[in-house]
Amino acid sequence: MNEKVLQTLEYNKIIDMLTEKATSDPGRKLCRDLHPFDDINVINEAQTQTSDALSRLFKKGSVSFGGNKDLGYTLKSLGIGSALSITELLNIAGLLENVNRIKSYGKKEREDENTDSLDSFFSALEPLSPLAREIRRCILSEEEISDDASPALKHIRRSMRIANDKIHSQLTNMLGGSCRTYLQDAVITMRNDRYCIPVKAEYKNQVPGMIHDQSSTGSTLFIEPAAIVALNNQIKELFLKEQEEIKKILAGLSAQAAEHIDTISQNQSIMTTLDFIFAKASLAMEQNATAPVFNTDGYVNIRKGRHPLLDKKKVVPIDIYLGKDFDLLIITGPNTGGKTVSLKTTGLFALMGQAGLHIPALDRSELSVFTEVYADIGDEQSIEQSLSTFSSHMTRIVSILNQADKDSLCLFDELGAGTDPTEGAALAIAILDYLHKRNIRTMATTHYSELKVYALTTPSTENACCEFDINTLQPTYRLLIGIPGKSNAFAISSKLGLPDHIIQEAKTQISQENISFEDLLADLENNRITIENERAEIASYKEEIKLLKEKLLKKEDKIQETKERILREANEKARDILQEAKDVADETIKVFQKAGPGASMKDLEKTREKVRGKITEQNDRLSLKSKPSQKKQPAPKQLKLGDSVQILSMGLKGTVSSLPDHKGNLFVQCGIIRSQTNIKDIVLIDDIPVTKPSFSAHSGKSNIKMSKSYSISPEINLLGKTVDEAIAELDKYLDDAYLSHLSSVRIVHGKGTGALRKAVQGHLKKVKYIQSFRQGEHGEGDAGVTIATFKS
Repeated sequence: MNEKVLQTLEYNKIIDMLTEKATSDPGRKLCRDLHPFDDINVINEAQTQTSDALSRLFKKGSVSFGGNKDLGYTLKSLGIGSALSITELLNIAGLLENVNRIKSYGKKEREDENTDSLDSFFSALEPLSPLAREIRRCILSEEEISDDASPALKHIRRSMRIANDKIHSQLTNMLGGSCRTYLQDAVITMRNDRYCIPVKAEYKNQVPGMIHDQSSTGSTLFIEPAAIVALNNQIKELFLKEQEEIKKILAGLSAQAAEHIDTISQNQSIMTTLDFIFAKASLAMEQNATAPVFNTDGYVNIRKGRHPLLDKKKVVPIDIYLGKDFDLLIITGPNTGGKTVSLKTTGLFALMGQAGLHIPALDRSELSVFTEVYADIGDEQSIEQSLSTFSSHMTRIVSILNQADKDSLCLFDELGAGTDPTEGAALAIAILDYLHKRNIRTMATTHYSELKVYALTTPSTENACCEFDINTLQPTYRLLIGIPGKSNAFAISSKLGLPDHIIQEAKTQISQENISFEDLLADLENNRITIENERAEIASYKEEIKLLKEKLLKKEDKIQETKERILREANEKARDILQEAKDVADETIKVFQKAGPGASMKDLEKTREKVRGKITEQNDRLSLKSKPSQKKQPAPKQLKLGDSVQILSMGLKGTVSSLPDHKGNLFVQCGIIRSQTNIKDIVLIDDIPVTKPSFSAHSGKSNIKMSKSYSISPEINLLGKTVDEAIAELDKYLDDAYLSHLSSVRIVHGKGTGALRKAVQGHLKKVKYIQSFRQGEHGEGDAGVTIATFKS
């Protein structure tokens, strides 16, 4: 592919975007060197790799190849037996650790997961974990070798620490001892890698030793005391031994790495390739791009393509097709309407696709493999070469005509512009006709009406236009293939305020044929807009019908599913009930057979009643429950203490134990439970019967039943009774009243001598469920009455 077109179509900017997605230097270099291929098999393989990497990014997230350094020089050094530096060994360890991470990233999550084109790359990686661990064990950083790298190094460094400690100990004693007055500062310093102390110049003879340095003023001399010279010498010797041992360690590690030169080289090559492939996938993810389908038939079909260098939130997607029904497309329309963008989008997509990059368009977009793409776009006039705009265009056009063949794609922007319109149009038609007769795929933009007529009258040639909204004087950037563009100069001028008489005068300068042609284009445009609106309305109706149909089908499916579920559950319940009835019958038959002729009628009757009870229970389960009768809610004034009510929300029955307050809240005694509720949540019911056991004979069988019901009065009259009779009757009455959930009772005993009143009140003290009692007040019977209140 010629370098000129790569610059013209801004392919280099796409490569810059791709390079930013790579995470290693070798990967970035591979990205910068990427050029379009012309072999369809190579192209398809590259597109498949990009697609597979994109799928992995969506499934597992991003991956970094930052540990992949360029090891070319390092591997050559290993090849000739040289020892590597600390940095080079750390780079090898970093690569191998990154290889281990990438290999784990490439492992399948499930054994039945489909393979892809990247599996071979991941499986070929060899992490060499033992070598990486050994390097990391021996080398802590670029400045530090571990003490545990070798026993000898550990011993040397231990000796160095001991010698240092001795020096510091002796120097510390000197600083705090007799030498203190001779020192400029009580510090220990280093000069020429030897420990020294700062001594005042006038006392240099008082401190025996070697002078290594002096201050800038000469007032301070840095003397190595004679007492530590031997120790300093020892440290120097140990330092040299340490460096020698480090060289041995690095040589040993280098020898281990040299055993795996081929594996390390292969790892780096694979890591670089994977970094490059995943960079392409990352770019595709950012651009929301898809893999195009390639052919060798010269057919291009771009579906909703977006130029990758424009803001994807603002760019208007366009549909472009070429090479099937026509091989020459002539695009007309106003300036800044999107004609040039359409050309560049087509050419750039061809370059990107053939380089293995996805294109920002809908899936199933198609591209052809072109051996060359030629583009004459932009103005390259040259003052130095005395070339005008027309001349520079024509120079490039001549070059294109000499080199293009049937496997080329040619793009011309404003063909024939920059000279006399009549001659320019004639030249443009001749150039396009020459390419058309050679079956070369060509796209050209123009303002010449003659080219519109040429496209309408020439087979396998098609018009296209960039839509323009006259009302807003703004282009819509939509490319409409099959419709020639209309010149909007008069309409735009009128909207911008040019006087009508000038516009009318201008129209008289145009031939009648041109006017008729422009009117025809206007009618075609109006018809197109009408048809598109109707088509959009029909599509909307179809979509609505489709949604309604889907809802209806879902509803039918749900009804059918519910019906089947109900029948299934009913059958299961019926089967369970029949099985239970069968089991009961079998058990009863066994009992009767076992009993024999001498069995007790009482036992047989119990068994029969048990069977009857179970049958009744099954009938109750199968029968439909009748709806509870609607009962009117009582008014607050209608309620009295002891009234029988039902709490609707709880389904409980009880008696009123307190009257409603101003909010309608009251207490209802439900058995042993005293529940607070609201008057709106209760209804009056018939009195709850209070029964006691009685016995009746029936066919010689004894059956206990509750048959006698009676209501308890809130008052008992004990007048005329003796103390014993009154207390016995009062005791029974209190039990019944408490069971009936009365909150209080009125006991009439009269005044008289007061003996009966005293006996009644004494008895009330002994009753556990009596909370309190009091003498009647005025209007209640005074001293002849006692009011007793039950515990809640």
